Amino acid sequence: MSFRRNHGLSGLAARGKSADAGFCHGRLRFGIACLIAGLVVLSAPAPALRAQDGPGQHEPEEAPPPPLEGLAVRAEQAPVVDGVLDDAAWNGAPVMTDFIQREPFDGQPASERTEVRMVFDDEAIYIGVWAFDEDPAGIIPGDRIRDMEVSEADHILLAFDTYHDYQNAFVFGTTPSGIEYDGQVANEGRGGGFFLGGGFNTQRRMQSGAGGGFNKNWDGSWNVATSRNGEGWYAEFRIPFNTLRYGTDSTWGFNVSRQIRRRNEESFWSAVPREFTLYRLNYAGHLTGLELPFRRLGSVTPYMLGSTERDYAGGQTAFDRNYEFGGEAKLQLTRGVTLDATYNTDFAQVEVDDQQVNLTRFSLLFPEKRPFFLENAGFFAVGGGGADLFFSRRIGIANGRQVPITGGARVSGRAAGFNVGMLHIGTDGVEGVQGANAFSVARVARELPNRSRVGAAFINRDGSGFDDYNRTYAVDGQLGLGEAWTLTAWGARTETPGLTDADRAFDATFGLTTRKWRGNVQYQHFGENFNPEVGFLRRAGHQYYQLFLMHNIHPAETFREIRPHVSYYTFRSDKTGVARGFEESARLHIDTHWEFNDGMEAHTGVNWVREGLYEPFTIFGTDVTVPTGTYDGWESQLRFWTDESAKVSFNSGANIGSFLSGSRRSLNGTLTMRSGSSFSTSLRLDYNNVTLEHGDFVTTLAGVNFGYFFSPRVYLQSLVQYSTQLDTFSANVRFGWLNTAGTGLFIVYNDIQGIQDLHGPQGRSLIIKFSRQFNVLGG
Repeated sequence: MSFRRNHGLSGLAARGKSADAGFCHGRLRFGIACLIAGLVVLSAPAPALRAQDGPGQHEPEEAPPPPLEGLAVRAEQAPVVDGVLDDAAWNGAPVMTDFIQREPFDGQPASERTEVRMVFDDEAIYIGVWAFDEDPAGIIPGDRIRDMEVSEADHILLAFDTYHDYQNAFVFGTTPSGIEYDGQVANEGRGGGFFLGGGFNTQRRMQSGAGGGFNKNWDGSWNVATSRNGEGWYAEFRIPFNTLRYGTDSTWGFNVSRQIRRRNEESFWSAVPREFTLYRLNYAGHLTGLELPFRRLGSVTPYMLGSTERDYAGGQTAFDRNYEFGGEAKLQLTRGVTLDATYNTDFAQVEVDDQQVNLTRFSLLFPEKRPFFLENAGFFAVGGGGADLFFSRRIGIANGRQVPITGGARVSGRAAGFNVGMLHIGTDGVEGVQGANAFSVARVARELPNRSRVGAAFINRDGSGFDDYNRTYAVDGQLGLGEAWTLTAWGARTETPGLTDADRAFDATFGLTTRKWRGNVQYQHFGENFNPEVGFLRRAGHQYYQLFLMHNIHPAETFREIRPHVSYYTFRSDKTGVARGFEESARLHIDTHWEFNDGMEAHTGVNWVREGLYEPFTIFGTDVTVPTGTYDGWESQLRFWTDESAKVSFNSGANIGSFLSGSRRSLNGTLTMRSGSSFSTSLRLDYNNVTLEHGDFVTTLAGVNFGYFFSPRVYLQSLVQYSTQLDTFSANVRFGWLNTAGTGLFIVYNDIQGIQDLHGPQGRSLIIKFSRQFNVLGG
């Protein structure tokens, strides 16, 4: 693999505007030419890959068909939630059935019969699901732990669009092993769009509070039970009204999806085209018959925590003993608006972040896990395309260190047809880390017809010192054009003492989604003084252009789907002291995804990559410094994984080729083994061997996950990680006995050891935490 290297930015700047424009236009012509060539290949006839043109396999109509009608009825006596659907309450409930496939044969009847019934009383909604199966021995139960990836098992998902705005919803689900799976949908599940350029972290758990989409980390208070027999499996849900938020309209959007994992089949009660998912809520049916109660509900969730820990790296000579008490309170102000308060906020110490390898100049993004910040997080989401203008992990965490949160409150929900969110949090100072701060966020948005919306946000940090503040002002919107086209845009400005001018940012994305085609065109501009300190932004001072187009082919045999695609993005500098238009990063990506019928998948592609350094770059965890210059070349790329629901599965990837001033061999893989629904373990390896003109290095990240699940609410897990880049070996062992909404008893042990330049133990801790939710108003 070859590369080209150009030293020095001064010469580039000295050539003047015309030379700079020629350089930019030349590279742009190259990218466009490759895109056109790729599109010709994508559009060429391929007799061997003739499409399956069965019923329903066509481009979507301009509007969804008339919605199905589902009816909930009042139960004289609530069913017992035991997974055995023999209660009298179910006998008089209308049946929702005749599910339609989305995969593999969209528009055709489901291969197995599914029946759904719904009843309610003054306290809760009850849903019974009969998932019949002609081969019950083939049912795949999945891991028996809350919020597991249900795509790896047979499952049922329920979506409640309680405001009936076609864009936001609560999701509840389960598998045959009886787990609780829940989350919140915001903005039709759309997150950062199709952003490709260096700010996308594939290991990030989807959250509405950090860029939009689906907030899987939200935990509601509800319960479910399942059972199995010779005719299939069954699920019985109880969802309290006080877990949901809703307005005065008693007609809700509602849909149900079922997956039969051994066939890789997904079907819906209200049919959804293949190019969309459960989160495309304008395809949901209508749920009627509910009698929506309103009582001024209230709950408190206190926690107690005791720990003993020693920071060897910080010079501690003995173990500290700490005792903490805090918690949260919730009060329902109206049907749709809730007040939440927090004191000495729970930092979710029971769960650790998966380590990542970072060979870039930019910081990594880790998900929010603290319960207080997760509910209605989508109401506060603004931004996208690699920039989250509000990122709650900026509150109470600085430079990787915990900063105590003294307290705060949040009001969020729906009022007068608007999504509203207001948040205020105070933090103490930690010497040498961060001073005391007050954080405030105000967000308002309005859902409009035709998948459209408009909103605005104000985000503020006030420090304890003079002229120590940061403010962000933002507006955003989305315009749905028919079923296939979507235009999204946002604009923002920040205000920081000492930073004037060049403090604005803008993003516009025009996207296409049909059964056969998916693509987008995106433009961004970030001023070099754009500084959202309570957000997440990997880089500023640039313009960004992106093109992406994918073609979906549905062959008659062997493959479920083949997705050839091409994309190109470029970051062009707009910084003081750097030649205007200097290309900081670029990538041309040509790839094909080969999806097999059992879920096995392979991605085969090549990338042309460019990195332009306007200042020397020292690669984190090494002593290798790469000087200024432009470095480009080609690399090959391969991704492959087997059926991830199998007892033994494998997921791997490789990038081999050009990297900065030399080359890189990057290999990663995960081997997962399962025994029924009670035990699973994964072995993970991420290996990079880098050879540069200015030095060579190797990074190794290895990890072992272990889980034993006594029941859906009692588990023992461990995570052991070895990272040469971080120079640490760490072990985390945790036991959990869950109650409702993610509360319960947790016992956690952490141990960190140095492995190279660091020597001996770096930190050790034992944590015992107990939390419990109590209803204090309204039952």
